[in-house]
Amino acid sequence: MSTTTTARRLGAETSQTRARLLDAAEALMFDEGYAAVTSRRVAARAELKPQLVHYYFRTMDDLFLALYRRRAEQGLERQARALAGEQPLWALWDLSRDPRGTAVTMEFTALANHRKAIRAEITASAERYRAEQARGIASVFERYEIASDVPVPLVCTVLLTAVSRFLVIEHETLGMSTGHDETVAYVEQLIRSLEGDRRPRSTA
Repeated sequence: MSTTTTARRLGAETSQTRARLLDAAEALMFDEGYAAVTSRRVAARAELKPQLVHYYFRTMDDLFLALYRRRAEQGLERQARALAGEQPLWALWDLSRDPRGTAVTMEFTALANHRKAIRAEITASAERYRAEQARGIASVFERYEIASDVPVPLVCTVLLTAVSRFLVIEHETLGMSTGHDETVAYVEQLIRSLEGDRRPRSTA
């Protein structure tokens, strides 16, 4: 009556080798799309043996989830730093327009259409990210004493994400640029009216 399945020991989450595998998977997603992320391709990109992929991740879904969770935590940390800075609106705008971040996010969105577990993770993480951003923008509104008749912070959060992501997608995937400069100029003029010209951020 004994079971034949036992939990297989996995490599430590703090391992540098595990980090190299995640770095390699992310690079493949950015360069070639999620379909290119196989155990052999990841190992080759990381210059490691293929069996190490499954030493650190039971399945490829586990690898994708680990990669997404890492990116989500990094995103929350970057957003927190942006909101805590002297020019939070400029920082949020620049963060949202990162082409690499948008490209990898879109690959995860495509992957989520075929992986329910990953879709659930992305949804939960995105809701958390948006809620944190809305709270941050609400505090920015208070700082600048913005009148109550302007859109609520949550609406601003959605618009900020939608505009910046759409511009990146059109430019990077379709090569379109019509109206992009005008849209960017309009948004940046609104930010400039509240925070002045963008100032270099400290790298300390």
